[in-house]
Formats: sequence, C-alpha cells, structure tokens
Amino acid sequence: MKKIVVIAVLCLATSSAFAKGNAAAGEAKAKSVCAACHGPDGNTPTSAEFPRLAGQYYDYLARALNEYKSGARKNAVMAGQAQPLTAKEIEDLAAYYAAQKGSLYTKR
Repeated sequence: MKKIVVIAVLCLATSSAFAKGNAAAGEAKAKSVCAACHGPDGNTPTSAEFPRLAGQYYDYLARALNEYKSGARKNAVMAGQAQPLTAKEIEDLAAYYAAQKGSLYTKR
C-alpha cells in the first residue's frame, strides 16, 4: 500500500511539472496575432507560404516558437513575432494549436 501511495505522489508531482499551457489563453493570443497569417483556427493560412498549425504536436510548436525567439530558427517574420512572447505565452499558444483539429491527413 505504501508503495502505491509513493508512486501516486510521484506521478502527480511530475505531471504538474510538465503541465502544458492554457489553451483558452492561447486562443486569445492566436486570434489577435497569429491569425493574420495562419488563419483564426490555424487551418486556413492566408498564403501557401504559411503553415497550418492546428493539430501539430504541442512539443513541436513550443520548440519552434522558442527557436524563433532565440534565433536558432531563421525567419524574419516569425522572429519578430516570437521575440516578445513570454514562456507562458508560448506554452499557451502551443496548447491552443495542439488542441485544434488539423485539416491535413494522409489518404490511404
């Protein structure tokens, strides 16, 4: 019994340490900034040069935004957009777009 309690406590502690952002807060930011290029839902970019973000993996989105922010990933437009973002805003945006249903799929 003691072993189960210890495992449960460890699971709760690690799950909160890796908690993802707030999708609702990310939606507000996405609709005010990101929608201009990626569309309001992340599925309808305004140009073919802008990727669809909806349905992407949370980790990929957060990493990409952090890399644009740091300069490790090069794109003049995205660098300017990512630079002022806080770590929390990046988590929130990644959570929002990861929660959206993507419109890309593979035909079989």
